[in-house]
Amino acid sequence: MTKERKVVIIGDGAVGSSIAFTLMQSHSASEIVIIDVNKDKAEGDVLDMVDGMSFVSVPKIIRAGDYSDCQDAKLVIITAGASQKPGETRLDLLHKNAGIMSSICDQLKSNLNPEGLVMVVSNPVDILSYLVYRKLSLPSSRVFGSGTVLDTSRLKTAISEDTHIDPRNIHTFIVGEHGDSEVAAWSATSVGGLSLTDYCAKCGKCGAHNMAKLDELHEKVKNAAYEIIAKKGATFYAVALAVNRIVTAILNDENSVLTLSTLLLNEFDGQVSDVYMSLPCVVNSRGVEKILRPNYSESETKALVASGTALKDKIKELGL
Repeated sequence: MTKERKVVIIGDGAVGSSIAFTLMQSHSASEIVIIDVNKDKAEGDVLDMVDGMSFVSVPKIIRAGDYSDCQDAKLVIITAGASQKPGETRLDLLHKNAGIMSSICDQLKSNLNPEGLVMVVSNPVDILSYLVYRKLSLPSSRVFGSGTVLDTSRLKTAISEDTHIDPRNIHTFIVGEHGDSEVAAWSATSVGGLSLTDYCAKCGKCGAHNMAKLDELHEKVKNAAYEIIAKKGATFYAVALAVNRIVTAILNDENSVLTLSTLLLNEFDGQVSDVYMSLPCVVNSRGVEKILRPNYSESETKALVASGTALKDKIKELGL
């Protein structure tokens, strides 16, 4: 029987432990299990978190475990793998982490809940999500990546800082690869209910240079992780918050629209197919319920096709 609010985290590095700590403070998961090859590290993190249980409004079970814990879990989150180093792209991690992910899948095959969901957070998230989908032979709706949910938050924040509008009143998406070929969906962006075109016309701050400003904001978002990694070695706090948002949407059956990395088949007139990348998805307790398809501009569509092609080429390197 599925424990509807049980979440298993595979990998207790900076990202995995930050996710566990964030979930501990949320109202979504009621049971959190951490699996790591270094069991002492997992047990130590659990002890550290449990010491603060009296400060958490909703009591939780938090413990270290093993792959058998996946048998009744609603959601398995995979964060294990090498992290991005200064100067590395996410795609540079591919061959390092593909072997790790294959090994995890071998363990999951005999332990996964028949009704459970799997979310990949490890990078390169799009390609590794596809690998897990192929290895586990699950419906694509139940295997997805954290995708560009964090990138989308970064873009909302960047627009908010420039416009002085609450980011909660800004609606936009980063789509495509979670990486260097990601695409800002300006055509699907609105600020306070106004389309971006209308808002920029009324604001007038950038004058005729508003496209240059948009390009500047997009570059800031695209390079955000590189800047953080150069300064502190890794990103994990905002990643954990993004994952918590996804977990909440799943466990509360919210039908939220989030840019998860999901399987695309015959998208963009058949130019993108059999590849995982991010588009706006309706997310609920069944995983990815459906993909939404805004009317992207011609340049955005061209960039998305290029993003999908780049990911497809990397998938071929793995022989999948």
